[in-house]
Amino acid sequence: MSKPTVILATSNGIGMGHLARASAIAKALKSQANPIIVSMAGGIAEIPDALGIPCEYIPGKDRRWMPRPKWDLYLRDRLVALIDETDAKVLTYDGVVPYAGVIAARIARPNVKLVWIRRGLWQKKIHRFALPLQSAAMDLVIEPGDYAFAYDHGPTSKRKEAIRTAPVSLYQSNEALSREESRKLLALDQNRPAVLVQLGTGADDANEKMTAALKGLLGWADLQVVLTKEPVDKSGKSLAPDGLDLKVIRYFPLAKVLAAFDAGICATGYNGVHELLAAKLPTVLVSNIRGMDDQEARAKWCHDFGYALRANQADLNDITKTVKELQDSNLRASLSFKCAELPAPIGGEEIANKLVKFIDSQSSSKNLARKFLFQSLRYLAIGYRAIVKQKPGAEVSDSAPIFSDSTTAAELQKNIRSGIRFEHLIAGASSKYKAARRAIADTYYN
Repeated sequence: MSKPTVILATSNGIGMGHLARASAIAKALKSQANPIIVSMAGGIAEIPDALGIPCEYIPGKDRRWMPRPKWDLYLRDRLVALIDETDAKVLTYDGVVPYAGVIAARIARPNVKLVWIRRGLWQKKIHRFALPLQSAAMDLVIEPGDYAFAYDHGPTSKRKEAIRTAPVSLYQSNEALSREESRKLLALDQNRPAVLVQLGTGADDANEKMTAALKGLLGWADLQVVLTKEPVDKSGKSLAPDGLDLKVIRYFPLAKVLAAFDAGICATGYNGVHELLAAKLPTVLVSNIRGMDDQEARAKWCHDFGYALRANQADLNDITKTVKELQDSNLRASLSFKCAELPAPIGGEEIANKLVKFIDSQSSSKNLARKFLFQSLRYLAIGYRAIVKQKPGAEVSDSAPIFSDSTTAAELQKNIRSGIRFEHLIAGASSKYKAARRAIADTYYN
C-alpha cells in the first residue's frame, strides 16, 4: 500500500521558525507518508539537499511578480495543481494569517483536510480579531508546544479549538553530532572556545543590537565568533568591533552541530529557543519585538526560571553587559545543567502521527465559512496595501519565467534571488503537471 502525501505549506515570516517546524514535522512523517514542503521563504533552498524532502518554492506576494489581486488566485492554483499531481490527502499551513489562496485551495479540493499549525505566544495585535473565523475554516488546529507556554497571555492562549503538542524542533539529541565531529564539519579549531551568534541585521536597531552583542565578547581569550550571516549594514560597513575572530558559516540544519559551541546569542524566536536550549547551550536571548511572536514573554520565562540570560533588547549597554557574563565558565555550566531539565522537543513526531491518523477522519463541511473567509482575507489584504504605503519591490524582468526542478541549495538560492520570475517544480514531476504549471504561469504573469 502506497504512503499518503501530506503537503506542508508555510508563510514567509521573520526568520526560519515556520520553515523549521515544517521541516521537523516532515522528517517525522517520512516513515508513514510522503511529505512535501512548499514555502514563500527563501530558506526553503536548503531543505531538499540537507533533508531529502521534496520542496517547491512559491513566490510570496511581496515579491510583486504579479498584480496583488492576482496573487491569492495564483497561490490557490499552485496548491491545487500540486494536490492533483501528488494525490495529497492533507494540506497543512504554518503561519500567523492563513492566506486566502490556502483557504481557496481547500474549497476547490473538498476531500483534502486543511490543518493550521498555529504557534502560540501571539502579541495582542489586530490579527487577533480574525481568529474565530480563521479557526472555524480549518478541519484541525494544532498548536506546537512552547517551553514558555505559562507566560502566554496572548489571543490564542484562551482558545479551545487547538490540540497542543510538545515543542517542535529540528534538534533531536539522537541525531546531534559530537563536539569533535561538529567542529570538524564547520572547520573550527578543536581547542578554542566558540560562540554562535544568530541575530538579525538590516534595520538600524537590529544593527545596533548586533554591535552591542559582539562588544560583549571582547576579552574572551582565543574566542571563535561564528555567525550565520555577514555582520554588515546595508552599505556594507562592518557592525563588528575590532579584535574579534569572526567566521561566517552556512550549514543547515544548525541544530545538528550545536555541540560545536560553548555558548550562543540569539533572538528569542520559537526556532532558536527550542534548538539552543534543547541542546543545553548556554544562551543570551536578545528579543526581536517585530512581528506577531511575543519574544519578550518567551525571553522572560527562560530567564525567570534560569534556562537562559535575557538581555534588555531596548538597552544596548545591557546587551553588552549580559553577553559579557557568558565569559564566566561557571555560569555557562549552570545554564547548561538547568537546560537538561527541559522536556525533549518531540512535537514533530506527535504532529506527524496526528496528521496520518487524521487522513481517515470524516471531512468537515465548512465551505460557506471558507468562502466568506477567502473573500474577506483577499479584499482586506488588497485594501491594506492600497492604504499603507509599501516599499518598492525589486526590479523584475518581464522575460519568460525560469522553470526548474533543481534540488541543490546553490542553484535554488540563485534562482530565488534572481530578478527573473522563477517557477520551481518538485523533482520527478509528470508531463501533465509541467503543462499545468506553464498554464498557471501564463495566466498570472501575462
